[in-house]
Amino acid sequence: MSALAGPPPDAEPVLILGGGLMGLAIAHQLARLGRGATVLSRRRSEAAGFVAAGMLAPHAEGLSGPMLALGQASLERIPAWVARIEADSGLPCGLRPCGIVVPFTGATEREAYPTAPFGEPLDRAGLERQVPGIGTAWRAGLLFAQDGQIDNRRRLMRALERACAALGVRFEEGTEVLELLTGDGGRLRGVRLRRAEGGEHAIAASTAVLACGAWSGRLLPSLPVHPVKGQMLSLQGPRASLERVVFGPGTYLVPREDGLLVVGATSEPQAGFDDGLTPEGQKQLQAGIAALLPEAALWPPMERWWGFRPGTPDDAPLLGPGPIEGVWLATGHHRNGVLLAAITAELIAEAITAADQRFGASSELLAPFRWDRPLPAAPGGRTPPGGRASP
Repeated sequence: MSALAGPPPDAEPVLILGGGLMGLAIAHQLARLGRGATVLSRRRSEAAGFVAAGMLAPHAEGLSGPMLALGQASLERIPAWVARIEADSGLPCGLRPCGIVVPFTGATEREAYPTAPFGEPLDRAGLERQVPGIGTAWRAGLLFAQDGQIDNRRRLMRALERACAALGVRFEEGTEVLELLTGDGGRLRGVRLRRAEGGEHAIAASTAVLACGAWSGRLLPSLPVHPVKGQMLSLQGPRASLERVVFGPGTYLVPREDGLLVVGATSEPQAGFDDGLTPEGQKQLQAGIAALLPEAALWPPMERWWGFRPGTPDDAPLLGPGPIEGVWLATGHHRNGVLLAAITAELIAEAITAADQRFGASSELLAPFRWDRPLPAAPGGRTPPGGRASP
């Protein structure tokens, strides 16, 4: 990579490469710790944070091992994290600790679920009490009362933008980062970028956070990040018609307080960056609605959209120091970006602002997610949750 002459000053801001949920969360946390940040974003509206359903579901997702530990740590931090964002922005984030129901076709399937010990077992009658009108194929379930949701699409992202601006975070929208520039010893010296008004420029920087989501591999091809396209839709139901999130195999239903029902999401790793809706994807969502909550199939559709999750071969994020000294990674969160935003922001910001600038204090949680960990040869392509097939 190219070199940029001259060492950057110590007081320079951290460059945040990517203006999605992860980039904003880290910039906000850095600002709260007294470190300046500049967010470089090509187009924030394409970020996964604007298209995800906002589930906070380490247990409903059936996570295990280090991913479950990271998800649980983040879930614990989310109420205080949200309170800080709301205080700094003056806007609500739409946090709802509503609980999530995972339905199964029978008790044997329920008992084999990885996180079953963390949930309340439900029989058919219990399912009907928690999710009135649930489809007849579901005979058992788990209620994870500790899981919930946040209205990331309409509230959280806007509140984070406002909170960052209030704390002095700078934004450069319409800016495409073309290259990471290095100096002697391979340390980061800056970035080469193209601004909206045209022309290429170099910005000096000794510290940057790569939070480009599905596009992260374009700047660092050595990173095992690939796009996983997902299509979604929303329906308008009666207010309070559904209280719990319903997390079925291949489809989930996320009810907002005003009766809007967010339905997601297809998983299309083979699509690459092909944009647009497809008949196949929309039919899959409609079939999922009919199987989980038949009456909702009659509710009027409000919106249909798509986005690209940043996937990795083991479906776990890449966090911590990157292959270039001075570049920190916060990418590859796949299906759990909203859940993991709080813990990612805390750990990465604290690591950057640590006096010794080394990977140390946060290593226990971050170490399993290093970019150079052993990984499967091919993307996992897991069908959520827990690899179950639809009935």
